[in-house]
Amino acid sequence: MITIGCAGFPVPATRYFPEFSFVEIQEAYVATPGMGSMRRWRREAGSNFDFSVVVPRNVMRNGLRDGAIVETELQAVTDVVRELRASTVVFLAPLEWEANEANRDYVASFLLGVRGRFSRVVWEAPLTWDCADATEVATRAGAIAAYDPLVHGVAPGKLGYYRLPGPVGHKSRYEDVTMDTVVKTAQRAQHDEALYVFTNVDMMADAKRLKKFLIG
Repeated sequence: MITIGCAGFPVPATRYFPEFSFVEIQEAYVATPGMGSMRRWRREAGSNFDFSVVVPRNVMRNGLRDGAIVETELQAVTDVVRELRASTVVFLAPLEWEANEANRDYVASFLLGVRGRFSRVVWEAPLTWDCADATEVATRAGAIAAYDPLVHGVAPGKLGYYRLPGPVGHKSRYEDVTMDTVVKTAQRAQHDEALYVFTNVDMMADAKRLKKFLIG
């Protein structure tokens, strides 16, 4: 099963919901969405619509250390996940995190610790990390490593979570050549389920194009 969506709502939610069946909620990365907004999204989206939630940046900024700030933020995410009935939480690593052994061990331990809170945990390592290292950390924790199909190719495992930030950065678009690579990567994958999340500036148009190629 292939699911395609965007990171946040690039258009008003009422226009987005008829086009897609999934969205990655970015609002929680900065501040917890209002209860009214979440209830409206859940109501308007319909029962078959799925959400994932990006974990607040303060969790990452505090280096995944235990403490009141991290616990408060994680509890806020737990509340958002419950309200939206979201299937997935996404941890985005700070760019400055080095892929040394101490950091790899700490991330694996932390992700393993939060697995009991959430049904599905996705970990996106910094671009400076080797793909094998990021995957090993996620696997050790029972989590899923997010892949960029242009950079990393096909993800391992029964579930693939792909984040598409643009071929050359957030402001770039997926032209025919790069979109063809994404399509071929998706066609080679052997997942039971795969989610493709566009995070670039033209995410709505690019997501609709990929949906047309892969789903129809």
